Amino acid sequence: MAELSNSEFTENLLDWYKEHKREMPWREEKDPYKIWISEIMLQQTRVDQAWPYFENFMKVFPTVFDLAKADQQQVLKAWEGLGYYSRARNLHSASKMIVEDYNGKLPETYDEIIKLKGIGPYTAAAITSIAFGLPNAVVDGNVIRVITRYFGIEDDVRKTGTVKEVQSLVNELISQKQPAEFNQGMMELGATVCSPHNPDCLNCPIQSGCIATKIAKTDIIPYKSKAKKKPHKVIGVGIIEAEDGKLLIALRPEDAMLGGLWEFPGGKQEKGETIQQTVERELLEELDVEVHAFKEFMTLKHTYSHFSITMHAWFCTLISGTPKAKSSQEIRWVKRSELEEYPFPKANKVLTERLIGDELKGEK
Repeated sequence: MAELSNSEFTENLLDWYKEHKREMPWREEKDPYKIWISEIMLQQTRVDQAWPYFENFMKVFPTVFDLAKADQQQVLKAWEGLGYYSRARNLHSASKMIVEDYNGKLPETYDEIIKLKGIGPYTAAAITSIAFGLPNAVVDGNVIRVITRYFGIEDDVRKTGTVKEVQSLVNELISQKQPAEFNQGMMELGATVCSPHNPDCLNCPIQSGCIATKIAKTDIIPYKSKAKKKPHKVIGVGIIEAEDGKLLIALRPEDAMLGGLWEFPGGKQEKGETIQQTVERELLEELDVEVHAFKEFMTLKHTYSHFSITMHAWFCTLISGTPKAKSSQEIRWVKRSELEEYPFPKANKVLTERLIGDELKGEK
């Protein structure tokens, strides 16, 4: 059994957090809107990555009213590079609901706020505790690591039952008077001291009660079963350039992965095809045009949450037909210099930056 009582665990954590918490632009913030934005950004994103995006987002959309009335393209552009774009689309949808149904104020209870698009149990607990002082305990990867080590839980953390056990334990530990500081302290402890590898146990405020430390198992707790191997796809995309130098880009359907973002049309290589044939076939299927893929522009690799890709981008000339938006929401001819005005997924963004850079250098 742990040597610390629940109250000692909580007191030690709060004292440590007060002294060691890192400065962040959303900390000490009591504006529920800013707390909400920061929590959505921090899903699947490290603090150092989210920080500049948060500051820029606040400049562009300083209030929920500004976000609600914005065009989705503006929102996606401000999110460009953060990934997991459904978060941005959900934010935008939720902002409209907040303005229309709650007069521009985030609902204050867990049961109400979790109804908003894009808000799950973790985010609902984080916002209600930090913004409204409600004792709802958060459970993220950092908290799971701290709790499983402290209580010596060796069960697979991929299993729902293990996460539920962690949630139950944190519910008992959370400070009723300082829930915001407790939740942030737990996450901070996991991020800076109780790290995945080589945790700094000597400087941990709850080390005297930690079972994993006592039995020398911090290297194997938490136990996480191996994830399934991510499938790999080879993608061919076409860069069609008109006589006036404009390039053709396509808007991905709203309900598709990366919906609402622009891309160069293309798709997955089929068995027995050269990548050049892939590009020509895909553009015929997507745009109803015959093209000749005549020159490879660049090849790049990118990893998504559930699969990875190798993308081959080819310059193409139109042989016959007029491009139509058969499988996209919209197609548009744009100047190279205008590409930076449109939100693109990360892999396509690399292409646009290279295209713009080549034009500035006078290369084609």
